[in-house]
Amino acid sequence: MPRNMSFALTTEQFINRTKTVTRRRGWTFLKPGDRVMGCKKCMGLKPGEQLVRLGLIKIVSVRREPLHEITLDDVDREGFPGMDETDFVLMFIDEMGGQAGQEITRIEFEYL
Repeated sequence: MPRNMSFALTTEQFINRTKTVTRRRGWTFLKPGDRVMGCKKCMGLKPGEQLVRLGLIKIVSVRREPLHEITLDDVDREGFPGMDETDFVLMFIDEMGGQAGQEITRIEFEYL
């Protein structure tokens, strides 16, 4: 059974398949070829809430890089067209914590 990965902030982009890159503070163990189940929300489910599976993805590439080095192309691939790099970094920090210069895991994937 593949691991679950939450796409709570980008559920719509995942469903529409406009998201092909994600950034995480952890997930350093992933390797190209790994399969992961995208879910609406994985942790913090309230009593009675069910895990909602969105679909299976295959990891294409994984690398560590400073958050502030995101490119405009990757902002689009993250599912935020029209947002600039600075706004993405600020949104990421607001939602996930951390700092602009912090190394994060950039994960590229394809839908199965």
